[in-house]
Amino acid sequence: MSKNSNVTDKKNIMIKGKGIAYKWIALFNITLSSLMGTINGSIILISLPAIFNGIKINPMSPDAFQYLLWILMGYGLVTATILLSIGRLADMYGRVKLFRLGFLIFTIGSVLLYLTPDTGNTGALELIIFRFIQAVGGAFTMANGAAIITDVFPAGERGKALGINMVALMSGQFIGLLLGGILATYNWRYVFLVNIPFALLGTVLSYREMKEVSFRAPKTSIDIVGNLFFIGGLTSLLIGVTYGLMPYEHNGITDAMGWNNPLVITTIGIGMLLLIAFPFVESRVKNPMFRLEFFKIRAFTYANLASFTAAIARGGVMFMLILLLQGIWLPLHGYSFEDTPFWAGIYMLPMTLGFIIMGPISGILSDKYGPRWIATAGMDSCCSCLSRTRNASL
Repeated sequence: MSKNSNVTDKKNIMIKGKGIAYKWIALFNITLSSLMGTINGSIILISLPAIFNGIKINPMSPDAFQYLLWILMGYGLVTATILLSIGRLADMYGRVKLFRLGFLIFTIGSVLLYLTPDTGNTGALELIIFRFIQAVGGAFTMANGAAIITDVFPAGERGKALGINMVALMSGQFIGLLLGGILATYNWRYVFLVNIPFALLGTVLSYREMKEVSFRAPKTSIDIVGNLFFIGGLTSLLIGVTYGLMPYEHNGITDAMGWNNPLVITTIGIGMLLLIAFPFVESRVKNPMFRLEFFKIRAFTYANLASFTAAIARGGVMFMLILLLQGIWLPLHGYSFEDTPFWAGIYMLPMTLGFIIMGPISGILSDKYGPRWIATAGMDSCCSCLSRTRNASL
């Protein structure tokens, strides 16, 4: 048995007076954070019209589009830009410590969103800021969840544990759609209230039950220069895209989109330059936030590429299906516009069922036979199903 396996077995202690192995308590809390995070993302997506009406903004007005994009994409932007640095901080100060902090920050953000005091443009800005706070908490839990699972589960059980966590990640997206469709018909604030019980439970459990078992690397440091290039590049690019999709008025002429806007051209250019320069910066700093030599590892490179492309396909399909169902298919088949959020969530449930069934099964098969062919078969199945949607009839 390897040294790492022995260490993992020793870490996997019994919680005093409970009779439940620590690994399962850790997995429960991590799964709770995964479920909470993905429910939060999709519930906003399907509830945006109700949220905008609640803060007295017409969701169809041109000025509302910028708020819509930032409420939707701001969470992902903050998460993407700070995720690697949080991982570095976890190596320095402990994964469980930052995981606990993430639950607490997410709880604060959720409460603030529920209590959003103002309406109009001010209310929209408050929602965006509070979503940023939520995103910081979500990044803290996301960056450390899978690493904690790896710490506490032996090699022969990690696939099963990660599969269970993946069920929460995937099914939460569609549970959020269903909950959003129901809650948005009553009160838009309930959309944010649904996260608070998960967040409070996770905060209490993580502080009471979870233990620090990871090895620390206190001599490392944060890559400040790399963070500035990465965060600045992504933020500038998103600002350019946001205003590029909005109408642009100049010289008495109103263009349907703003790609000729000097602000758009400048911010997109700056963003692309910073992101192009980022790998060169990372190759020269002492403790890079992103170790480029990892891409010399073939399995690492192709696994991340596959995950990236799969996420693009899955996210795009979910987004387009929601628009198709709410804006076209359901109204054409006799559903009132007020009921379309609920029924759109219902029609998305078969995808949830597939994830719930196959997540643990694929994890167990991965432990037994290895992940390569299991993952390949899954991607092939997704490609086949997506290609068949081209022939779908309304």
